[in-house]
Amino acid sequence: MTTRNSGVAGSVALVTGAARGIGAAVVDGLVREGATVAAVDVDAEGLAGLVDRSNGRVVAFVADVADAGAVAEVVEQVERGIGPVDIGVSVAGILRPGAVCDTTDEDWADTFAVNTTGVFAVLRELARRMVPRGRGSLITVGSNAAGVPRTGMGAYAASKAAATMLTRCLGLEVARHGIRCNVVSPGSTDTPMQRQLWTGEDDLARVIAGTPEQFRVGIPLGRVADPTDIADAVLFLASDRARHITMQDLFVDGGATLRA
Repeated sequence: MTTRNSGVAGSVALVTGAARGIGAAVVDGLVREGATVAAVDVDAEGLAGLVDRSNGRVVAFVADVADAGAVAEVVEQVERGIGPVDIGVSVAGILRPGAVCDTTDEDWADTFAVNTTGVFAVLRELARRMVPRGRGSLITVGSNAAGVPRTGMGAYAASKAAATMLTRCLGLEVARHGIRCNVVSPGSTDTPMQRQLWTGEDDLARVIAGTPEQFRVGIPLGRVADPTDIADAVLFLASDRARHITMQDLFVDGGATLRA
């Protein structure tokens, strides 16, 4: 039996939010599969750690995805210095928790600047270059909060919902050019972003069990995700194993949203 090549080996990938958490796990996974990765983040120290363990397969770019000009410059540098980007993964995101009535204009604007406008800038810049080449895979890491209301997460959930639909709309527009666009929507994942929400020793257990006062069910599989769980889903969608999959939103949340 012949094993089919995943199509990742030898490719060039660009990953935003690469310095830690899910982004770092995605970078590590792509490197293991044989890709060369342009890792983009505002965290220079975190990027340096990725580079150190990559055996020369990761090139760091310090940039803020909220700055469309900076995104365009990074993509230009990557394509000129490393090669045409085959895989683009938008992971960069921020969370400013708070009730809608308590959300400031600044928190709302900052959340959308990174989580939505940042995704738009990356998708647009990469898609413009992929279309003439007739190939490419673009993946947005969203959130299951985009599909189910969450208390205290109005800005975050709205920004992720917008990024999700943006990615799917782009997928429809570029499908005829052989470019696939998909979304991976994690639930609670053991990352620094998740831990910033925890205030006590029993917070992990509460996430798994659910919190009725917040109208939030627990996690049927009985565990929070590891970043590698999300990265594995990204790697699948980036690969040729998913060559007939586009415009999909894959929830990786242990069943927490009951796929509502």
